[in-house]
Amino acid sequence: MPFTLASSAFREGARIPRQYTCDDDDLSPPLAWTEAPAGTQSLALIMDDPDAPMGTWVHWVLYNLPPSVRTLTEGLPRDAKLQLGALQGVNDFGRHGYGGPCPPPGPAHRYFFKLYALKTRLTLPPKTTKAQLERAMEGYILAQTQLIGRYQR
Repeated sequence: MPFTLASSAFREGARIPRQYTCDDDDLSPPLAWTEAPAGTQSLALIMDDPDAPMGTWVHWVLYNLPPSVRTLTEGLPRDAKLQLGALQGVNDFGRHGYGGPCPPPGPAHRYFFKLYALKTRLTLPPKTTKAQLERAMEGYILAQTQLIGRYQR
């Protein structure tokens, strides 16, 4: 069975609803995925916007999610450590947790939710960035999947 990621809030390629953006409540959207491959020790999630005017903008960095977890509920806290046991790094807004789409007026931006199945748990410092997470994941990725949403103002 393929490793896939989905949201009950929006379909692949569709508009991300306003409540998950800076124009409203800025809640993290609900996410669900199929079972990770055998040997998975942890999961990591990165959400970014490659269409940002100054280069890719990072909206969410989450790692060390137990492989038994198959969903993230709407509106996760913006704490460095979640009750699920996962850790949240810092986004380009300079804070832990999710920061929703907040593009300048103009064409729609694409938001990539990338989920990684890793054959290790990661030892990373507080305030881990996307770049640090990506370096730490090198050589440990068993599988990855993604979900793309769009938003424009």
